[in-house]
Amino acid sequence: MILIRNATTRDLGTIVLFNEKMARETERKKLNHDKLEKGVSRVLASPEKGFYLVAEIDSEVVGQLLITTEWSDWRNCDFWWIQSVYVRPDSRRMGVYHQLYEKVIDLAKEKGDVCGIRLYVEKSNHSALKTYQSLVMTETHYIMMETQFAEND
Repeated sequence: MILIRNATTRDLGTIVLFNEKMARETERKKLNHDKLEKGVSRVLASPEKGFYLVAEIDSEVVGQLLITTEWSDWRNCDFWWIQSVYVRPDSRRMGVYHQLYEKVIDLAKEKGDVCGIRLYVEKSNHSALKTYQSLVMTETHYIMMETQFAEND
């Protein structure tokens, strides 16, 4: 059975580790561990920045995601952004992400002022794309653009 719960400070080490693994696996990036740990700690201590959900099997964390918000003045409500998705390789294809996603949907509907769920995915991550499409997420007509001020060391 998969248990989905809000992350707490006791999950800090696991979330940091999972973020490092996700960055290596999806973008071949090595994140600055100290900066990452401070970033995760800030989210865990500051609910206005977002929140993590974790998935447990037999009391062991096997997956995670982060929710952050984006205010939409057009809609007078928030979009929730799914970020930092990671499921341990030995727990993939067991419904872990599906359960995390369903919890996000339930929480968003419960909150009432969320107009949609969004995420970005690497174009070449075909496995993730297939998973998201199976949950009836659709590709938008937007292209993401950015200006970065600082790179991870």
